[in-house]
Amino acid sequence: MPELPEVETTRRGIEPWLNGEVVDSITVRQRQLRWPVPRRLDRELPGQRVLRVGRRAKYLLVETARGTLIIHLGMSGSLRVPAPGVAPGSHDHVDLGLSSGRVLRFNDPRRFGAMLWTTRDPLRHPLLKDLGPEPLGPAFDGDLLYRAARGRRVAIKNFIMNARVVVGVGNIYASEALFRAGIHPARSAGRVSPARMERLAGTIRSVLSDALEAGGTTLRDFTWGDGQPGYFAQDLQVYDRAGLPCPACETPLRRKVLGQRSTFFCANCQR
Repeated sequence: MPELPEVETTRRGIEPWLNGEVVDSITVRQRQLRWPVPRRLDRELPGQRVLRVGRRAKYLLVETARGTLIIHLGMSGSLRVPAPGVAPGSHDHVDLGLSSGRVLRFNDPRRFGAMLWTTRDPLRHPLLKDLGPEPLGPAFDGDLLYRAARGRRVAIKNFIMNARVVVGVGNIYASEALFRAGIHPARSAGRVSPARMERLAGTIRSVLSDALEAGGTTLRDFTWGDGQPGYFAQDLQVYDRAGLPCPACETPLRRKVLGQRSTFFCANCQR
């Protein structure tokens, strides 16, 4: 599933192609995504100029004067600006025709993504209004995590993956951040001290920042006709490395299932 760094890199990739362009047309080949593509989108988006391409958590926000297109990539979705004349494939479900003559194409093999439309404040949309702070924004720090965790017995890994606590910390990045912070993923969130929460907030920032930096060098071309974004080529220290030596102490790394997700950690370094 594309995580926050992949979504932010997608935003940065498509922004130059969309900003200031008028959406001349919309072609919906498959309306049944995670939620049906609303037919009012077909009526209200064409003719609108793109004012800004934003992001909230894993949602992309294409803002116009009349309303906002909300896009979620789901499990396998991607956005591309194909070269002129590239025919749509079987999983290319939606095209936005732009005044430049190019097309923004939404591809989603598993159809868990979404394209929705709102004429109100998009941050008050039911999917966005209860989300926690952005992990790379000024409102996120260790004190916020510590206060939110008081009295919570949930595992710290599940806690930081809760989008109402903080957005965008997916499974891979949660395992990596906890390893850097030296915190065992199964430890109760309420038993993590303020100092360790501050360290964890810092490692969440650093892991996501490293992923964004990797994306800036490995996922630059948004004019592919068939490209699929994956997890960034980066040096993951623990994720999917069960049985291999810990990069810090050489103890074999372990795998544990928490919240129905595979979790990777070092039992010696993480307490």
